[in-house]
Amino acid sequence: MLLIAVILVLLSTSLTDANNRFFGPWFPATEGEPWPLPWRRVLGNNSLILQPNSFAIEATDADCPILKEAIHRYRSIIFEESRSAARFSQENEKPNGIIEARLNGILIQKLKSCETQPYFGMDESYELLITEISDVAILRANTVWGALRGFETFTHLLSPSGDGATLKLVSQRIHDKPRLPHRGLLLDTSRHFIPVDDILLTLDAMSYNKLNVLHWHIVDDNSFPYESLVFPELSAKGAYHPSMVYSTKDVQRVIEYARLRGIRVIPEFDSPAHTTSWGQGYPHLLTQCYDRDGELNGKTGPLDPTNPKLYEFLERLLEEVVQVFPDKYLHLGGDEVPFDCWESNPNILSFMRDHNITRNFTELENIYISKLLNVTNNLNTKAIVWQEVFDNGVKIHPGTVVHVWTGAWQQEVIKVTKARFPVLLSTCWYLDHIAGGGDWEKFYNCDPLSFDGSTDQKKLMMGGEACMWSEFVDRNNLHQRIWPRASAVAERLWSFDVQPKYNVSRRLEEHACRMNKRGVSAQPPNGAGFCIV
Repeated sequence: MLLIAVILVLLSTSLTDANNRFFGPWFPATEGEPWPLPWRRVLGNNSLILQPNSFAIEATDADCPILKEAIHRYRSIIFEESRSAARFSQENEKPNGIIEARLNGILIQKLKSCETQPYFGMDESYELLITEISDVAILRANTVWGALRGFETFTHLLSPSGDGATLKLVSQRIHDKPRLPHRGLLLDTSRHFIPVDDILLTLDAMSYNKLNVLHWHIVDDNSFPYESLVFPELSAKGAYHPSMVYSTKDVQRVIEYARLRGIRVIPEFDSPAHTTSWGQGYPHLLTQCYDRDGELNGKTGPLDPTNPKLYEFLERLLEEVVQVFPDKYLHLGGDEVPFDCWESNPNILSFMRDHNITRNFTELENIYISKLLNVTNNLNTKAIVWQEVFDNGVKIHPGTVVHVWTGAWQQEVIKVTKARFPVLLSTCWYLDHIAGGGDWEKFYNCDPLSFDGSTDQKKLMMGGEACMWSEFVDRNNLHQRIWPRASAVAERLWSFDVQPKYNVSRRLEEHACRMNKRGVSAQPPNGAGFCIV
């Protein structure tokens, strides 16, 4: 009889939880829990009621444009949360819990100057104080970026009170800061064109997860959708279709939308491989391939590193790129360079003989990457390269970031950091690698600092990125494929502590529903259930 009673209680819990998301009796979703997990949090014993229609949001620095826009944006989110609560509520239902006080507003206290552009290493820490002895919550941050992260956390604490008109939250104090400074999402817009509106929605979802870098893998072999004003034929002939091009206005719109959410936009122009689309408009840039009889076979390979006009082209193109994208980092790619076409080309072989280069084509790659890094260095831009550049022994400039994506990542990170290069990790966070069911756990279990290295080596771990390659993804399944799987990555990059799977599952269930209520089509993370939006 006791076992039956326990089961009935658990069933009742799963069917009446006010969180709006249910997935069976054993894993009731949490209610008012933040994602990602804060650094330090002390919960009180009292619930407070919030009336959205009269809730005041004020800031001591009311003239800060990013903060002003955020206040408007989060006010709308709070209102939408109350509308969702109204749809969920049952007639004559009473608020849940003991209501000690009302919370009438939140005051944002930003202590330093109003920064305008997000950057690597920006201060995103904040303190959030909610107590029943004051009718105003206090959000303190040193910078506007910390204020944004704290404001996001505040909205996560809200849940339906049960009466359909108000929200509730628990009294608490939160001290929070990120574990790692670079928390990114790579979005590939070459294999399939992703419309601007979907990129903007992705940025919204990133802000809900405290991710702060959009790595825009904007071009590749398949298409060149970036509009270059200096070399217009790149997109005119390299894009899938004239309607599938990111104009200068589109790019500026994405950058501005990201900036207001404290998100950096780092473009990637991968070379010398992955450049087939470049040759549609400028065929002289690519290596011509030859067959065994020494005849042209009609195929092309990577960029031709022996062509002096190539470096003039790259200098002009990248000069334009760094003027468009304000971030100080630029991803140069450098992965998966096939050497067979270089090896077949008599002009390249002649160049190698003239320069006393053996048939080790990594030396030729070394020449290309070195010249490319000189270009970015002259543009006062810091370079990021895929790990093959480092693995192939290319001489890279001090401070060049090595992006690890394949192989035994811990051993790779040890080698990179031992050589004193900063590192980013993506190996275990490929979102296009899909397992059955909710596979977020495999992403959550990857700890970017779990490698054997000294304290100085671990300081070189900048963070990492979840990667959404788009061979089988377009706007029709983009958001479902990313979220909430990338949320697991976001928590590992932000949070210092790891909870048991049961607790993480419950919190992620709530967070997936939260994103759905905000218009992001996140897939169910844990199996059967439903979410009232």
